[in-house]
Amino acid sequence: MSEKTEVLYNATCPICSREVDHYAKLSQKAALPITYADLDDPDRLRDWGLSADEAAKRFHVRKDGKVISGLPAFILLWREISQMRWLARLFGLPGVHWVAVKTYDHVAAPLLFAMHKRRQAKKNPASSTAR
Repeated sequence: MSEKTEVLYNATCPICSREVDHYAKLSQKAALPITYADLDDPDRLRDWGLSADEAAKRFHVRKDGKVISGLPAFILLWREISQMRWLARLFGLPGVHWVAVKTYDHVAAPLLFAMHKRRQAKKNPASSTAR
């Protein structure tokens, strides 16, 4: 591992936060140079070169200055955490990788983003109607 790995995720998403909390515990226990940050900070988003919606639509990891998103970001993170490497190998297999990318891109990510938008609308109903 050359440089610190950074993870940007949606901490308001119950599914995302539960999963990332698990990764954070594993990486902390192993003293890995991985940081985890919520996408709620506009300055952080600017640093990553993402808008709030872009950040909320997908899972993001930054390594060696390069931002990776979606399933490839998960695979990069899983390779860093010894207990998760088997997942990186599994989802790196050609057929599995193709199906998993399509499932993440066309089912999981859009569904999680729609749930995120609904949570935002409930939290701030005035902003969802003022368009």
